[in-house]
Amino acid sequence: MSRSPLIEASELLEQIKQGKGKLLVADCRYALTDPFAGCKAYEQGHIPGAVYVDLGELLSAPTTGMNGRHPLPDPQVFANGLAALGADNDMLIVAYDAEDSSFAARLWWMLRWIGHENVQVLNGGLRAWLAAGGELDTQTPPARRGNLDLQYRAMPTVTFGDVLANLESGDKVVVDARSPDRYRGENETIDPVGGRIPGARNRFFKDNLQADGRFKPAEALREEFRAVLGDLPPVQVINQCGSGVTACHNLLAMEIAGLQGAALYPGSWSEWCRQRDVPIARG
Repeated sequence: MSRSPLIEASELLEQIKQGKGKLLVADCRYALTDPFAGCKAYEQGHIPGAVYVDLGELLSAPTTGMNGRHPLPDPQVFANGLAALGADNDMLIVAYDAEDSSFAARLWWMLRWIGHENVQVLNGGLRAWLAAGGELDTQTPPARRGNLDLQYRAMPTVTFGDVLANLESGDKVVVDARSPDRYRGENETIDPVGGRIPGARNRFFKDNLQADGRFKPAEALREEFRAVLGDLPPVQVINQCGSGVTACHNLLAMEIAGLQGAALYPGSWSEWCRQRDVPIARG
């Protein structure tokens, strides 16, 4: 039986207390408006033994102005970076952020992308940890080099060219994880142009969650994604968002719902809207 992509706070708390098995907890907190906010929050208090994983540094490649805000890094560079934080091939890696799992889902997807299956997201994040009686620590764990490497069990991705060609072929459906107003081209404050990829359907990533920040049950997620996708198989789905981060949240939710096999468009809207003479839909 395959491991659930989620771990409950009570389970993680018990696992840490018992000290059973090899475990690395990764704090993925981040703020798009302040790239240092996540690291500062980690220093002020984190799950004991957790290491800090920075979206802007470890989970992204440098930007060129044309490749989106959070391009995927070279997979070997990513694996090396996690190994430097103590990640091993035979280790369970648990990712968490503040509460909505948007940044933790990016690490979950990227670990699967390089072939590391033994990864879970803390359901409800730090909020759930505290509610379960978990304590916080301000100590950075001692540096330790791990042996995490590439296994190349690739999670599917598509390029700008693939998505552009799909406008004509219509072979796949694009699902946009951004908020409905940004999907319509309204209230765009992050990217230089508002709008969406023509033909894209909207599934706001926060709709995957309950009021407490935990994911909805699998059956509810399956029904809601089926309402968006109809009978379309997941292999014909392309997930995108603003910069390839919250699209991973939808991919995680689809995994929970038993809808595996959808692709990620890493460049997403932040890459699409920067291309010359690209078609854009609004409204």
